[in-house]
Amino acid sequence: MNGLSDVRLSLRAGELSERGTGSIRGGAPEISRWGRFWLRLQTRRRLLELDEWQLRDIGLTRRQAHEEAFKPFWR
Repeated sequence: MNGLSDVRLSLRAGELSERGTGSIRGGAPEISRWGRFWLRLQTRRRLLELDEWQLRDIGLTRRQAHEEAFKPFWR
């Protein structure tokens, strides 16, 4: 997968886990709280690596990506 797909999948996995579903497609184990924090931190930092075309593809501006990337990992 390319980096963009990884970010999308990671973000989606985090959303499902936060909703308390307990699984992510096919019964994958639930991510721990620290695991979610780490995942969130990593995926947000990856937003800074995307070029303008990739950001436009996922519906973000450079400013939005920057704001998201520098949010505290616990939010």
